[in-house]
Amino acid sequence: MSSFKSNMNPMFRSKFSEDIFNLKYSHTGCDTWEQLSRVLVEDVCGNLRSGEEALMRKEERKQLQAYITDLKFVPGGRYLYYAGRDKRFYNNCFLLSAEEDTREDWANLSWKAESCLMTGGGIGIDYSTYRESGRSLGGSGGLASGPIPKMQMINSIGANVMQGGSRRSAMYASLNWKHNDIPSFLTAKDWDTMPVGTTGFTFKQIKEQDFNFRAPLDMTNISVNYDTDWLVNYWNTGDVGEVFLSNVKQALRSAEPGFSFNFMENENETLRNACTEVCSSDDSDVCNLGSINLGRIESIWELAHVVELATKFLICGTLRAELPYQKVYQVREKNRRLGLGLMGMHEWLIKQGEKYEVTTNLHRWLSVYKGISDKVSREFADELSVSRPVANRAIAPTGSISILSGTSSGIEPIFAVAYKRRYLTGGTRWKYQYVVDSAAQELIDLYGVDPESIESALDLAEDYERRIKFQADVQDYVDMSISSTINLPAWGSKNNNEDTVKNFSDTLASYAHRLRGFTAYPDGCRGGQPLSVVPYSEAVDKLGTEFDEHVETHDICEITNSGGVCGV
Repeated sequence: MSSFKSNMNPMFRSKFSEDIFNLKYSHTGCDTWEQLSRVLVEDVCGNLRSGEEALMRKEERKQLQAYITDLKFVPGGRYLYYAGRDKRFYNNCFLLSAEEDTREDWANLSWKAESCLMTGGGIGIDYSTYRESGRSLGGSGGLASGPIPKMQMINSIGANVMQGGSRRSAMYASLNWKHNDIPSFLTAKDWDTMPVGTTGFTFKQIKEQDFNFRAPLDMTNISVNYDTDWLVNYWNTGDVGEVFLSNVKQALRSAEPGFSFNFMENENETLRNACTEVCSSDDSDVCNLGSINLGRIESIWELAHVVELATKFLICGTLRAELPYQKVYQVREKNRRLGLGLMGMHEWLIKQGEKYEVTTNLHRWLSVYKGISDKVSREFADELSVSRPVANRAIAPTGSISILSGTSSGIEPIFAVAYKRRYLTGGTRWKYQYVVDSAAQELIDLYGVDPESIESALDLAEDYERRIKFQADVQDYVDMSISSTINLPAWGSKNNNEDTVKNFSDTLASYAHRLRGFTAYPDGCRGGQPLSVVPYSEAVDKLGTEFDEHVETHDICEITNSGGVCGV
């Protein structure tokens, strides 16, 4: 197989990477990756705009630019999108909460959500403050509708807001495990059993063919919050409880709800980032992301230098980024959270000849990542005379930027050596491309590695404890959270069924005190699944070609024989 070559962007490993850049981030003045890197560094850390003083020394900015150009450090997608544009909405997500159980707070939460979404950032909201459905309302004499209808209202806002004019909204909702509406929350996204009116179809069946078909909470990821009370009860009794057991069963069937673990001193820091890597106890806190690509770092000494400059970059971002309303500025000034993350971890392990586990060598690299970021964040904040960051590290899923970088996502194992990726164009039409993982291809090309011998996420799907332990071991070095999704076999298969729920529950509970969040994805559990494994030889033959996916679409009017123009 011949390697991909680009005259415009020589650092990209595949046409797929370049396509992501051209589709999502390239714009006038930033037509190549090198140009975008230069403009971004000067805009965030330099004096690109009139009247601004540089925040970092010239030689540091030059080296930082080189690291970004070489894809050794890649700022979050919002940084890449807004580089050199009029607005500076650099932040990926905003962390909101229902602060009071009042009519005013209901209204205010909707306004805050819409304000944040329109900047291009996702939102995460904890709804645990709102009273349960059916409870009497003293002021009006009516009955409370509960938190789930409010989630649905916010979901509808997200469905109608194109974030910053560039992407679909990303949202997250959480509810405490002791809330009286938890039984309804656990099944709020059970599309597999949820009927579409009297059509005889479920939401999952329809979304498999028409992904845009509106479904309950379809723009929102949901998780249950587990606090110290749950942990202490589990430690004292060894019993995970009915809520946890039901949560596990739903996750193994339909992927959601996920799990948010907030214990002891972290009890109030719920995961309210749309991808669950950033946590806070404050309403209107904000995340600020960038990821180091371990797959491109050449030595532990280079890692230390990249961490240093990346940390400074993110602090500069807290001074330059525009925000949607005043309270976000106030909370940012108080907390100044940095979300310095990692990606390419599995690529790094493969190149070291090591299995997917936190080895002694990886512990050394993670110690440098932790130690340098803590040291530099304090020192650089003091140098700039600004508040010190309360947290420095969070590992995001790095979806688009890991594709851009041609490496494995976050701490995830390589999904597969070869796969088909389906995607929507124009919001309505399905297309797909064949993809060969760039890191895997490099091993095949340079070292003659057999494609069948490369361990992937699907190979590890039946060894879930190994995945959970890996996340827990990395969490020791992360002061916020890690977004990681464990791939599992399809529900009803030999290794994922009613009989496996109890063992999975016990295993997850035993690691819960070392985790901050957890999500699973059973194969085929969602309509519109974007990735599917294909043989390596098939993918190689069809690389570089975009295919139309011809699927039968179900108009809801047609299904119900009601006629009219009322479909999606």
